[in-house]
Formats: sequence, structure tokens, C-alpha cells
Amino acid sequence: MSSPLQDPEFLRNPYPTYAALRSTGPVQKLPSAGGRSGYLVTGYAEAREAFADSRLSKDTKRFFAGQDTGRNLHPAVSQSMLATDPPDHTRLRRLVTSAFTPGAVARLLPYIAAVTDSLLDTWVPGEQVDVIESLAVPLPVTVICQLLGVPEHDRAAVRAWSNDLFAAGQPTLVDAASHEVADYMSGLIAAKRRALDDSLLADLIRVRDGEDRLSEDELVSLAVLLLVAGHETTTNLIGNGLLALLQAPGSLQRLRAEPGLVESAVDELLRYDSPVSTATFRFATETLVIGSTEIPAGAPVFIAPGAANRDPARFPDPDRLDLDRDAKGHLAFGHGIHRCLGAPLARAEAAIALRAVAHRFPHLRLAVPSAELEWQHTRLMRGVQSLPTIP
Repeated sequence: MSSPLQDPEFLRNPYPTYAALRSTGPVQKLPSAGGRSGYLVTGYAEAREAFADSRLSKDTKRFFAGQDTGRNLHPAVSQSMLATDPPDHTRLRRLVTSAFTPGAVARLLPYIAAVTDSLLDTWVPGEQVDVIESLAVPLPVTVICQLLGVPEHDRAAVRAWSNDLFAAGQPTLVDAASHEVADYMSGLIAAKRRALDDSLLADLIRVRDGEDRLSEDELVSLAVLLLVAGHETTTNLIGNGLLALLQAPGSLQRLRAEPGLVESAVDELLRYDSPVSTATFRFATETLVIGSTEIPAGAPVFIAPGAANRDPARFPDPDRLDLDRDAKGHLAFGHGIHRCLGAPLARAEAAIALRAVAHRFPHLRLAVPSAELEWQHTRLMRGVQSLPTIP
């Protein structure tokens, strides 16, 4: 039996499927890869609980120990901080937390605004433009590359590798991209060592070479994770958010009239169409119960922020975009110790981008019917491949 999450219609619009599954209960047993049953968490309260449950491990190395997966992912990708539990996760996360605090992000705001304006300067009123290619991709790529110290001439390659890493159903392409980006970061680390600068990557090198709290493998893995995770979800946040506003012109007009509303609107946009549809892999280290469903030890568990954020028990009338809604409790960034480290940066980039677009292009509209938009072919990420508009 195939999983409903593999249905092409689910990739285009997952929310009817999520609603149908959730109507049978907040946790569903689903067929998983290799014939092993997995469990999908679609209820809000249950998802929040599962995100914080230490009995759900993210240590994929432990889960797949002794199994031949047939994959050739570079360890820098397959064994990143995302795939660790405490105490390793605690140690690794602590080393980079300071770069993404609200204060640190506040210092980046002028730079983010300047990059946004330079990108929007290329938009010509009346001429079709792809929001993804011209804004939603280059803005977060430029910012995270600037933060890490990635040279400008390498940034197109970084984006291409990152895109390939999320090529669902193409394991050979994904594996190859993992080696390309890991090899690149290893080379960049070597170059930074020869001439340390004020980048985040240089700071991590100082930690590794000074206090030895990072192994060389951990350093490369952390750099790769920051590079990839530092822009992929933000691209989808900007793309999904602007699409939602274009489909609700009254809401877009409100943002033009009330630019101070943008920060809270970002929370509602994150809730309404979450950039991460189904969170990364977890498994039960012991038998446990979530939402009255018993999950056996060793079973994979998938938490769906996209479903939880439209649970009517938490968000009434969840399929309606409502800029007056208090959506701060959404789970688009996860919850607990694995909550997205870069959430403050992603929110800042989205707020600046959406405010600028609304202000500078009052006649912006979709260039094609929304039904013709192509969505990414992955249950993990939720985002359009392109977003043609007329400024």
C-alpha cells in the first residue's frame, strides 16, 4: 500500500490530505520505505508534544546502523547537527546560537534591506518576473553566504547544490550534491584558515582550532548545514507568503496601507503555508504513546507542521488567511531543542522582502493561473518552483 503523502496531488496541495488524515485521529500509521510502518503526527497539540519528546531520536546513524541503505550521502550531510541528540546536539548548537540571536539579526537588517532593494531594482513594471528566481532565492542565499564568508563568484554553485539536495526521488543526484557541497566547504575552510576574517565560518574555525570543541568533520558538517538550511526554508517562506497574499488581494492591500503589520503577518503566513510541510526524520527509542496511539520502539515518526498549523482545534477556520489572527504559536519552525536556529533571520528577511514588494509594486499580480504553478516534488519542503508575476 502506498502512502497518501506520495500522491502527486498531495505535493500540489497537501492540506485536504492532511485534513482527511487528521479527521481519523491526530496520529496515523502509514506505510514507510522498505516496508517499515511509520507514524505521521498531524494534530497540533500532539505535534508540539512530539517535537519536545526526548524519546523521539534524530540520530539517523543509530537508526540505520547495520543496514545497507544503498545511499552514498556525504557524512557532512547525513550526520549533521540535525541528525544528533543531546549532548552532541547541545554542544554543536551552542557554538552557533550567537550568530542568530535577535540582536545579531538586528545588526544585519540594513544589509538585508540593501540586498532586497538591489534585487527589486531589476523588476520592470508591466514585464513578467519570476519572484523565486529574482528575489526569494538570491536574497537568503546572499545573506547566508555573506554571513559565512562564501565568495560572491561561488554563490550560484552553492544554490545549485542546495537545490539538488532536495531533489526528491533522485537519490543519485542528492548524493552527488552532498559530496559537491561538502568538498566545497572543506576547501573554503582551508582557505579561511590561511587568512581568517570576520565571517561566521572563521569564528567556527577558531573554535575548532583553539578550544577543540569541534572535530574537523563536525566543522565541515556544521558549515554545510548552515549554508543549506540558512536559505532553503526562507526561499519558500517568501515565495509561499507572497503567493498567499496575491491570492488574497485584500490582505496584500492591508500590508501596503499598514506596513507595521508585516511582522505579525509573517507568523500568519508561516502558519497558513508552512515552508516545511513534514519535518525531518525521527524514530522512537522506546515504546511511547502520542495522542492515544501507541508507537512501538524503533518506528519512524514524522511530524507535520503543515498539518498541525491547520488544526482547527488550535486555529479556528484554519484554511483562511487572517492577518488579524494571533498565529505566534505556529509550529513552522518546529518546537523544543531542535526549533529552527535561523528563525529570527528567516523572519527578518521575509518581513523586509514582503514590505518592500508591497510598497514598491502596488499593481503586482500573478502572471499565470495559480493552478498552473509547479510545486517542489518533496514532502519535506513546501514551495513553488517558480512564481511568475507582473509587477
